[in-house]
Amino acid sequence: MQFNLKTIVQQHMNRRKFLFINIKIRDGKEIDKDIYSDYKKKMFYEKEMAHMGVLILNREEVKKVIDMREVIEKVRGVYQLKAKGQSVIWPLVNYEFEEEHAAMDIRSGYVKGEQLHGLKMLNNFPDNTKKGLPPFNGVMMVYDSNTGIPIGIMDASYITCMRTGAAGALGVDALARKDARHLMLLGAGKQAPFQIAATLILRPQIDKVYIVDPVNYPQAQDLAAKIKAQLKEEFKVDADGVEFVAEESIEKAVADSDAVITVTRATKPMIMNEWVKPGTHFSCLGSDMEGKEEIDGKIFQGAKIYADDIAQCIRVGEMEIPLKEGTIKKEDITGEIGDLLCGNIVGRENDSEITIFDATGLYILDLVAAKVAITKAKEAKIGIEAEM
Repeated sequence: MQFNLKTIVQQHMNRRKFLFINIKIRDGKEIDKDIYSDYKKKMFYEKEMAHMGVLILNREEVKKVIDMREVIEKVRGVYQLKAKGQSVIWPLVNYEFEEEHAAMDIRSGYVKGEQLHGLKMLNNFPDNTKKGLPPFNGVMMVYDSNTGIPIGIMDASYITCMRTGAAGALGVDALARKDARHLMLLGAGKQAPFQIAATLILRPQIDKVYIVDPVNYPQAQDLAAKIKAQLKEEFKVDADGVEFVAEESIEKAVADSDAVITVTRATKPMIMNEWVKPGTHFSCLGSDMEGKEEIDGKIFQGAKIYADDIAQCIRVGEMEIPLKEGTIKKEDITGEIGDLLCGNIVGRENDSEITIFDATGLYILDLVAAKVAITKAKEAKIGIEAEM
């Protein structure tokens, strides 16, 4: 009797029955051990999930178990899954609290390739620092898409910083010139160390990092002074050979940089077109709500433009205003970063091109980063498991 093991295993996986299959050898050939191994793991996982509560992790617990290198590869993988149609981005909800000078957003999505879905609410209340409270807070919920059972509730702020750092760095690695050695960070706030860490992991040849904060130069100075120690302690990144410069002049830093990462809340351009040298790459991560703008719209003209999600970037990304003003057209967008990482579309073709990666932030990135935290926390027996 002939049979196709892969088909049989897939049928049982789809039915989610916890059965044992008698594996036979036909014509002296061994069956695919990876298929059977994956099947056994899936059976064990689903059986365990049926008897376990939801894992609750606070910020320090998440920080203790998550690793930037692993997050980078998970983020790379989920961008590729998106390009293959294996994820869904649900509509972004955001709101600005004008009197409080604050903002919140709700992001959600589904990763078919990982069988995870969920949501997070993030709150950015900068004035909290005056009250001795953290300015950046949020909660995320992760569900098993096989059962709809919640598997994790955790602090969202640290995971958001990790996956955002990974996203900006992947943009640099995929699109900056191969000989890029000078990096500039526009914005010296909470996100900056994560961008620096992830970029140095992917591009260890970088030997100079400009840190520019147009609204808080002392903050840039403080970060430049302590970043080497933070990179080593928090991210296991040795940056002894890197020069960190707190620079007051945006123009000077841009003119000497091969790659620029922007992470501010600016609503008017801070980097002007005439300051940019040929071959510069931009990873723009600050624009994630309508009306935000960090770089001169003229920089988009003639540049190769990539988005994390085209529809979302058109609505709230760095390209929103240049599109509305007619500086560029939708047809000028080269494509999405996932398609670039899959090799479906062309990237940089010469050393004089300007490239732009517009990243508004996708919750599917948080999901895969959260899965890393949940797995590691369970292995280390960290966190609280509660029955819902």
